[in-house]
Amino acid sequence: MSTAQTPAAGERLIQLGRVVGVFGVNGELKLESHTEPRGAIFGYQPWLLRSAGGERELAGVRGRDTGRNIVARFPGVDGRDQAQAMIGAEIWVRRAQLPPPAVGEYYWVDLEGLAVETTDGVALGHVSHMLATGANDVMVVAGERQRLLPFIMGQYVHSIDFDTGTIVVDWDPDF
Repeated sequence: MSTAQTPAAGERLIQLGRVVGVFGVNGELKLESHTEPRGAIFGYQPWLLRSAGGERELAGVRGRDTGRNIVARFPGVDGRDQAQAMIGAEIWVRRAQLPPPAVGEYYWVDLEGLAVETTDGVALGHVSHMLATGANDVMVVAGERQRLLPFIMGQYVHSIDFDTGTIVVDWDPDF
């Protein structure tokens, strides 16, 4: 494993997963993957592996979906003790490594920081982060107070303009 290059100023990073356990005695690791399908995580290398010990770049990870787990072999990790030390490490990639989203789809990281205003031009704040609720995604908007707005295009979200950095929503500012 090599030391990671510091991401350039303003370069966006996305967390794609984390190490959640060991698999067997030969240094394999169980991963939690945020990709869909979950095995696609292996296609976005190099990874920036972040742990309490720091950050490092990692390439050449091999793995498989066992049906129950995503199992990976990291270069240089050859035993259970080495693997155990990796538990909790987060797997990040540079935003530029991801393919462009399909028309009408968005990466959450691209929405974070955008200004949110109502169709009447009332500023509500900025997208702090997004939440998955099962029924629909939710924008957490931080302003004079925090608001949770359903991310439903057409119904609540009217437009997203990356050039102006603005999301226009149909939302009562008093709610």
